[in-house]
Formats: sequence, C-alpha cells, structure tokens
Amino acid sequence: MSRMQRLRDVFILSVALLTLLFFVPSGVFAQGTPDKIPDHARAKSYGTGWQCDIGYRELNGICAAIKVPAHAYLTDESYGRGWACLRGYRIDNEICAALAIPANAYLKSSGDRWECQRGYRRSDDTCVVVRVPVNGYLSGSSYGSGWACNRKYRAVDSACVAVKVPAHGYFVDNSYGDGWKCDRGYRPADGACVAVKVPAHGYLADDSYGSGWKCERGYRAVKETCAIIKMPENAHLDYSAEDWTCSPPYKKEGESCVLS
Repeated sequence: MSRMQRLRDVFILSVALLTLLFFVPSGVFAQGTPDKIPDHARAKSYGTGWQCDIGYRELNGICAAIKVPAHAYLTDESYGRGWACLRGYRIDNEICAALAIPANAYLKSSGDRWECQRGYRRSDDTCVVVRVPVNGYLSGSSYGSGWACNRKYRAVDSACVAVKVPAHGYFVDNSYGDGWKCDRGYRPADGACVAVKVPAHGYLADDSYGSGWKCERGYRAVKETCAIIKMPENAHLDYSAEDWTCSPPYKKEGESCVLS
C-alpha cells in the first residue's frame, strides 16, 4: 500500500469518528445518565433516578411539601402519610386529635391508646371499678369481669360459690365441668360418686367413659358380666382378645372354621 493510500484511509476514519461524535444522539454514549433532578430531591444512592428529600413527596414529577398537621412530626418513611402524631394524640380525619384519657386510666407505651389501671375495667369510654366478690381476687385481665374465684370456688353470676365435692371425689382446677372428679373405682352419677361394680373375670378400667371395667383376656362383656369366649377348632383369639378368628387356611363359616 502506498503512502497516499494510507493517508486517505486515515482521513476517512477520522471523518467517520467525527460524524459519530456530532450527529449520533448523546444518550447512546451516556446510558444511565439520570433525568433532571427537581428541587428538594437528590439522586438515589443506588440504581438510577432520584428521590424526594425528607418532608417532600413525589407528585407529577416534582417534590411537593408534605403538609404536617398540628401535634404531628415528619417521619423518614417513603410510604404512608409521611408524618405521625405526637404521643397522646391519634389520627382522626387527617389531623392529630388529643386522646381523652378517663379517670383511673393511663396512656399506653404506644402513645395512641389508653388502658384502665389495676382494679378497674373498661366500660365504653370510662374505667369502672372491679367489684370482687367474697372468695375472689383481681385477675388483672383487661376483659371480662376482671376477677376470678379462689381455688375450690366457681364463678356463678356475680359470686364465688364453693365447689361441693362428693364422697369418694376430689377437686379439679378446671374452668369447665363440675369442678370435681371421682376417685379410681368410682363413677359420677347424679352429683355423686358411685362404686364401679366389677364382675368376675373383669378389672377396673381407667377410661372416663363406658362401664368403668373391662374383661380379662379370653372373656367378653355380656351385659353386666364377663362371659368366656367359646372358640371352635382351628380358631384363636383375634387382636382385640374379645372375639375369635380362624387360623389359616381355615375360613369362618357361622360358628365354625372350615377349609375352603
């Protein structure tokens, strides 16, 4: 290649580069350049774009000032109203209304609710005294009556009534049921504990339901007795031990075991 040809190629390349610089849109070489940042805004610390300063919110491409009502303060949250009420106030129709704290109440740590002091319970917008009956005590609960009964007493209407435990019974500290259970070997019947009558070849069961007794292995309950299980030849007691089944390869047919 001659010297003149090399000079011509360099000239053509230079003209092409100048054409790209002056006529190609600047966005091609400056991808990611942020748009114009409006007043009261700043470029995001990550990614592209901008965000409004604290106290301003984006509105139609600009940063508009947040209107903070009386008894409120700005928050640095990017969502919600951008403001919160001072302690002792709560939001009411976009304003901060003072909490009306009744007598015998205190402001909760959240600052926007109140609760009754111990010995009082809430009734609408007031705190009324808890009237504890004899044999009762303050429960400290913010709901219900505000009181509970001592051990061996049950709440009946507005009083604490003693639990009447029958003979051969004992007290149980449950909020449901009769408040008592029968000793082992006894069953409840009409407010009393009656002895469980265990038949011959039977034994006491710990089940809270049924007759209170079960039959020994090889016997089954028939009314109030334990009857021996009569098995035919080639049979054995089943898994329940309360009936029989045929030993393979015999099959049950009526009261017998036969080969099929």
